[in-house]
Amino acid sequence: MAGGARVTPVAPTLELRNLSVHFETAAGPVHALRDVTLEIAPGETLGLAGESGSGKSTLAYAVLRDLPPSARLAGDVRFDGESLLGKAPEALRRIRGRRIAMVYQDPKSSLNPSMRVGRQITEVLEIHALASPSAAARRALELLDLVRIPDPADVARAYSHQLSGGMQQRVVIAMALAGDPQLLIMDEPTTGLDVTTQARILDLVADLKRRLGAAILYISHDLAVIARVSDRVGILYAGELMETGPVAELFRRPAHPYTRGLLEALPDIHGTRGPRPIGGRPPERAGAMAGCLFAPRCGFAEAACAQTRPELAIVGRTQRARCLRWETVVATPMTASGRLRVRAPAATAPPVATVEHVTKHYDEPGALARWLGLARPPVHAVDDVTFALGAGEVMALVGESGCGKTTLGRIVVGLVPPTSGRVRIRRRGTSAEVVDDAEFRRLVRIVFQHPDSSLNPTKRIATILARPLKLAGVPRRGRRARVRELLEAVRLDPGHLRRRPRELSGGEKQRVAIARALATAPELLVLDEPLSALDVSTQASVVELLMDLQARLSASYLFIAHDLSVVRHVADRIGVMYLGKLVELGTADEVFRPPYHPYTRALLSAIPVPDPSAPSAAVPLEGTVPSARRPPAGCRFHTRCPSKLGRICEEIEPPLLSAGGTHVLACHIPLEELRRQPPVRP
Repeated sequence: MAGGARVTPVAPTLELRNLSVHFETAAGPVHALRDVTLEIAPGETLGLAGESGSGKSTLAYAVLRDLPPSARLAGDVRFDGESLLGKAPEALRRIRGRRIAMVYQDPKSSLNPSMRVGRQITEVLEIHALASPSAAARRALELLDLVRIPDPADVARAYSHQLSGGMQQRVVIAMALAGDPQLLIMDEPTTGLDVTTQARILDLVADLKRRLGAAILYISHDLAVIARVSDRVGILYAGELMETGPVAELFRRPAHPYTRGLLEALPDIHGTRGPRPIGGRPPERAGAMAGCLFAPRCGFAEAACAQTRPELAIVGRTQRARCLRWETVVATPMTASGRLRVRAPAATAPPVATVEHVTKHYDEPGALARWLGLARPPVHAVDDVTFALGAGEVMALVGESGCGKTTLGRIVVGLVPPTSGRVRIRRRGTSAEVVDDAEFRRLVRIVFQHPDSSLNPTKRIATILARPLKLAGVPRRGRRARVRELLEAVRLDPGHLRRRPRELSGGEKQRVAIARALATAPELLVLDEPLSALDVSTQASVVELLMDLQARLSASYLFIAHDLSVVRHVADRIGVMYLGKLVELGTADEVFRPPYHPYTRALLSAIPVPDPSAPSAAVPLEGTVPSARRPPAGCRFHTRCPSKLGRICEEIEPPLLSAGGTHVLACHIPLEELRRQPPVRP
């Protein structure tokens, strides 16, 4: 069969035949998918990868026939042997949610905040007439147990906002499984989750595939995740299927330059090479395009590539690649080393920031509530954290969602006042403490996680970049020159100044946010998860940009992240936080080799690697993070620690002890025993 389809001994659950989708706009048609042909067999997982905007989600919505009215489809979508394109709306409603189910990227947009979790699951069963109300309630508890939610009865009575992000995603998966679907579509279900939660969801997906036998279409921009869950892989670029094949074969011998680019954009957990971004940007989708769509960004391109649209060539027994020069690509070794950051020398000058016994509690009860006995315990967001950040140093804070990283970053930048303790900011060079508010705002800046929520959607980029300069008293003529300097510094064209945020890609918006933070030449920049919403190639590009800027400006970074593979390349030192406490602190090399705190070991083991043959190194963490209102006594990690010693861990809080060099960790397990443990990633 043409187009990379795979011959299977049984009829495929899903089959796409030359599927094309374009959207009618005032400026002409925008082509989202072009002649995509693939199939998924029962019990098989197909991983679909590509950068943001490559057409992955459009393909998923096309399968569901849930595209907007402006969409035009050609080709065919066949499910269980029947074409879906000719189905009436009523027939499609009977299929969606029952025989075909979808798990969306953001569980908050899928869950009704005003309905209890159990009721939302029973609603699916009742809509499709799969159970009576009493039977639906029992089935809801079974589904919550199926997706490994502890205490299903309690969770069924909860509202979605009372659950963690990982628990919310499990509830959405339970809803999707309510109808025993033959096809499960998962659209970036782990994007934005911390590594331990991501690992649990990926384990759950693998377990569900074994137990249920459903076909799964798993969409992700991260090939390390794809390697973990998929049997076969499809690579989409600008709406075209560029490569497809068995997961082991495609990862061992990628035959398309774009697939190689995605793999080389991934950070190396061993620290031997830096992430390597794919140069250029995807093409515009309006109008007809001749030649290979990837040719303008391809290091293997020749003259014929710009003139001839390649077909999917047979490059292996079941592997296909849309490339005229695939034989050269396969014969060329993968890039051995991307750019590595030169680590800052050990700080000898006074630090630019000192965090001294900082504590932040939310919802502290008032005197009247305490007197009436109505007081609830406060939320312990940050508890007694101390560290110093040197001039020109990059320090990372890592940990699961809710551990206090963002709160601590906002305390450092002055957005949130501490309950107790203090943050001292000193001028680089003079070491004079900054006490003036205006000077503090100029010297300490922040880049937020989501540029969509931090950039004013009604303003042009020129106005957004000029505003901090105006507030700092820079004259109009000087503002214009500085805005152009900032745009050049973050590698954007002057034409971007006339655009609004909605006209930019995710990576471009984050570059604008970085440029705005740099407007006042800060000496300390707090970066709060600046990469979590970006695809891997854009991540690599932004990391490269941040490191170049840091080297040129000699600024200090407090880099908040949950992706330790990225942190390995950007940070001089790493602090590991758990439930408001700093449990380990040291240089990147010290934290990435034994002795580890047991929690750090679990975080490192949960990092997915782009190698489907690599054995899972995950250290299982039982249960969920305890409530920050009632943190456990003793070591806060003891309720989940696989190495707990006993009562000493439950009753006595471990102090931060030196493990040599600048390395400190808080654990009752003897250091010699921790040193004897093997490395997580040999």
